Amino acid sequence: MLHMIGHAIFGLIIGLVARAVMPGRQHMGLILTMILGIVGAWLGGLIGRMTGMYREGHPAGFFMALVGALIVLYVYSAVG
Repeated sequence: MLHMIGHAIFGLIIGLVARAVMPGRQHMGLILTMILGIVGAWLGGLIGRMTGMYREGHPAGFFMALVGALIVLYVYSAVG
C-alpha cells in the first residue's frame, strides 16, 4: 500500500514539473496531472531501460521520467 502511495506522490511531482516546463497553459486538475506523471514515469523508465541508458533505481530515472511525462503531456495536448 505504501508503495502505491509513493508512486502517486512521485507521479504528481513529475506531472507538476512537466507542466511547469511545457510551454503554454494546460487545463487539467491534480488527479490528471498525477496520472500524467505516473504514465510518463513508466514510459520514460521503459525507454531508459530498453536503450540501456541506466538500470532501475539509477538517478537518471528522474530525468527520463520527466522526459516521458513531457511526451505524454505533448500527446495529450495535441489530442485533447
